[in-house]
Amino acid sequence: MKILITGANGQLGSEIKELAEIYNEHTFVFSDLPDLDICDYTQLCKYVNEHKIEAIINCAAYTAVDKAETDTETAEKVNAIAVENLVKAMQTVQGKLIQISTDYVFDGTNHKPYVEGDMVNPLGVYGSTKLKGEQKVLAADINGIVIRTSWLYSSFGNNFVKTMLRLGNERPTLNVIYDQVGTPTYAKDLAVACLEILLNNEDLTLNGKLYHFSNEGVASWYDFAKAIMELGGVNCDIKPIETKDYPTPAKRPFYSILNKGKIKTDFEIEIPYWRDSLKECIQKLKTNKN
Repeated sequence: MKILITGANGQLGSEIKELAEIYNEHTFVFSDLPDLDICDYTQLCKYVNEHKIEAIINCAAYTAVDKAETDTETAEKVNAIAVENLVKAMQTVQGKLIQISTDYVFDGTNHKPYVEGDMVNPLGVYGSTKLKGEQKVLAADINGIVIRTSWLYSSFGNNFVKTMLRLGNERPTLNVIYDQVGTPTYAKDLAVACLEILLNNEDLTLNGKLYHFSNEGVASWYDFAKAIMELGGVNCDIKPIETKDYPTPAKRPFYSILNKGKIKTDFEIEIPYWRDSLKECIQKLKTNKN
């Protein structure tokens, strides 16, 4: 199979790039701006045809949650219009598509882990544009799926783990929110899941289904930060604060734990515990630093 990875320089795309050599019977094409602009349908179709693309894992997204509140046009283009372009491009070649979405499609008022059929109600522009992207895939007659994930981090790119390690080495104390609860997700684990679904089920028709994927377990941002300092060997005192003490332009869901039962059942996927994956990522960061 010939697979296009869009947004290849981001966290998830970079993890897939590193894993690709394991799946060497397949051909991967990695693209990002300025090489390919998926917001340009004509350019995308030409790229798909020239490279004979049979499947796409869309890792491209506008993820600046607070900036999206004012930069709505760009967020809409990348998170919704570009996804519609990908859907149409795959329809023309009868190809497969995996679209990545977010826990931010929920408002966080649930009291138990969200299942795929729970009511969506995004609190901000980022969540609402990602939801529109989901709907483009799910409403189309396409061999594709949507995977929602949460609190993504990696040894690549900019993310909460790397920010906490940097700040923890610069300051004696840090204030971190304790009343927002979810699950940190190692982008490598999501990358493995995407590749397993796509490449181990080549005869399977994906048929516009919706799935949830995050690491196992539950944490607040405070718990996450404490674990980062502990596993990173950083001596920094993490103090818990409430969301109201750290106002941001975009509202975040207070509770966004995802139920992963469906993806585990349908694809027999094993999902690691979040602290185990965090330990692996921090170890990799330490190794790369040395």
